[in-house]
Amino acid sequence: MTAGRIILVDDEADMRLSTAQALDLEGFAVEEAADAQAALDHVGFGFRGIVITDIRMPGMDGLTLMNRIREIDAEIPVILVTGHGDIQLAVRAMREGAYDFVEKPFDGQQLAEIAARAMEYRRVVIENRILRAAAGQADDLETRLVGRSAAMIDLRRRLRTIGPTEADVLIVGETGVGKEVAARALHDLSPRAGRPFIAIDCAALPAALIESELFGHEAGAFPGALRPRYGKFEHARGGTILLDEIGSMPLDVQGKLLRVVQDRVITPLGSNEDRVLDLRFIATSRRPLEDEVAAGRFRADLLYRLNVVTLNVPPLSARREDIQLLFIKLVQEAAARHRRPPVAVPPQLLAEIAERPWPGNVRELRNAADRHALGIALQPAEDRSPDQMRLAARVAGFERDVIVSTLAAHGGRLKPVYESLGLSRKSLYEKMQKYRIDKTHYADAGDEPEG
Repeated sequence: MTAGRIILVDDEADMRLSTAQALDLEGFAVEEAADAQAALDHVGFGFRGIVITDIRMPGMDGLTLMNRIREIDAEIPVILVTGHGDIQLAVRAMREGAYDFVEKPFDGQQLAEIAARAMEYRRVVIENRILRAAAGQADDLETRLVGRSAAMIDLRRRLRTIGPTEADVLIVGETGVGKEVAARALHDLSPRAGRPFIAIDCAALPAALIESELFGHEAGAFPGALRPRYGKFEHARGGTILLDEIGSMPLDVQGKLLRVVQDRVITPLGSNEDRVLDLRFIATSRRPLEDEVAAGRFRADLLYRLNVVTLNVPPLSARREDIQLLFIKLVQEAAARHRRPPVAVPPQLLAEIAERPWPGNVRELRNAADRHALGIALQPAEDRSPDQMRLAARVAGFERDVIVSTLAAHGGRLKPVYESLGLSRKSLYEKMQKYRIDKTHYADAGDEPEG
């Protein structure tokens, strides 16, 4: 059998152990996880392996885990382990993107054969990505953070520069722009890529348990602490900690976090001994933290420690020229995920997509792409500005979007664009100048559009 790395997720210790042993005998390197979150900590865009998970688990179940993994990388194979009563659920999951499923009780050889096929599929995916990058085509970063606007080109350049360093990073951007995607890219570009990437949602941590969750505790540290427990910082040893929406962290905890970031040591609750940490910190915020400092809700000294480098992920409103290309890509990804044939995106729809404001940014655009791939009509936009509703503005917007979508379809080459639109070369140039359309944004990777 083909050897490879498998993340095996099952909350039942005995079942997890026996499955791991069966796969180990077939030559696979198996990493066990007792819950879904532990598996997510080890999965990234460059992950060279597969995930096998039970469906029925407390907390995050196997189907939710599969969807979270597909958000990170839709081409990581996920194999589901299901009970007899969950067959219909597993079949539905196959339609939604699961690689395969096995029914309990299963034969170890059967699972190993499915795993080997999945591992080969993943190997080919990774190799093709490397070959595309070597050929000057879009690399992993361009696949994850799509866009030919100046803002996105600059963001990817900065990520490639900062990723291999040990610098702590603050990522700022509106909701849904892809801050966590950028954070994972930094981790994958770093020497820590093979170590855990642990995301901590600072807004969701229970106030009463936040210190125990982060720093860990000793037995007897507080009522109910029957045994010692590692905190999330220690679980990430050698890896990267993402402090998502750090502005939501209580002020008293911010003071303790400052010491961790500054000295790379923690003291678990109930202990007097410091423990040295080897970590990189990345923090995100949807609001400028300088404003939070001015309002007294965030510590200035913690901000200065975290923002060694600050990255701004632009909203779609600041890179509207990317919206149509991004939507086309998201539609095709959604079609593949739902096991449907490639779905066409008509110019009229592209024009409407480019006109909408998209306050939810890429997350909202992805949901719209999913609906289109499933044949569901987009809901009417309710929040267009008065200017957008004026006939002249809408006509001009439609004209610009048709030119942009045709440019994208022809890889930035002008001759087929003006011929297909029934324009003279001079008229096309004038309209491109009027609408500030840069043809180089739509050139195929590695190609130069003609002048």
